[in-house]
Amino acid sequence: MDVNAFSTHIAYADESYYTKERYRSIAVVTFAAEHHDPIKRSFKECILSSGLKEFKWTKLRQARERFAALKIINTAIGLAVGKKLRIDVLIWDTQDDRHRIRGRDDIANLERMYYHLFKNVLQRRWPSESKWYLFPDENSALDWATVQDYLDSAGLTVSDSTNLFDQRPFSIRVSRDFQIMHIQEVTSASEPICQVADLFAGIGAYSYLAYSRYTDWLSTEQDRLSVGLDVNVKLSNSECERFLVIKYLNECCKHHKLRVGFSSSRGFRTYDPRFPVNFWLYAPQHSDDKAPVKAHSG
Repeated sequence: MDVNAFSTHIAYADESYYTKERYRSIAVVTFAAEHHDPIKRSFKECILSSGLKEFKWTKLRQARERFAALKIINTAIGLAVGKKLRIDVLIWDTQDDRHRIRGRDDIANLERMYYHLFKNVLQRRWPSESKWYLFPDENSALDWATVQDYLDSAGLTVSDSTNLFDQRPFSIRVSRDFQIMHIQEVTSASEPICQVADLFAGIGAYSYLAYSRYTDWLSTEQDRLSVGLDVNVKLSNSECERFLVIKYLNECCKHHKLRVGFSSSRGFRTYDPRFPVNFWLYAPQHSDDKAPVKAHSG
């Protein structure tokens, strides 16, 4: 399907740690439709040249996956600095006051988080007349097919007046508030840009989940390099490889002055969302902003 026939802009979306961990995340990679093919080729080369068929954050356990991650980061940051794409990651803490409630509905909450992210990115960071083609990972916890069915049956209605906290179904709100022309679920293995979303969603949540372990690892690495001490923190292969990726991303963001904090926020956090690599640690937007609860929970 010709994405340019349907849209002016493209978004690839994926989520990470959404079923059990304290910190959970979603990521969306966005860019103008005219750049789709060269961007896709660039990321495909990052993955294939590392000897992989597919990159997945959950499978990052050895050097080969790390090399792919570093190449993806390097390419993504270069494209972002060159104003060719944006990477936005929304992270939330299930133990904060908003989420630590009885009967929390995690699927409905995930829908709400996607809504927040779309509002911040699709509406505010790209031209208002943009028409979007959305590619979510087919393994998403959300039923994107139902959203597409609603778009097909209801047509596109755009309103300037939106309420983040209304109780309308997700399908209706997406149709009403964003110019999403088509949604096509994709297989991550065949879509390199979906793998980019997977990497940034994974590293966003993990940077908070493993922050203390990372700082312990980093201090021993620095001691080893500076004074040759034989010190070690007992880590799994996966932790060691992921910490090297975190360190590299942090250095890249600092080098390009992207205003992405790490130590001060105990995880990746961008202090100005206008910057093209944006890690957003969610905070309640309103006094009534509470995670939704399941209908039968009373």
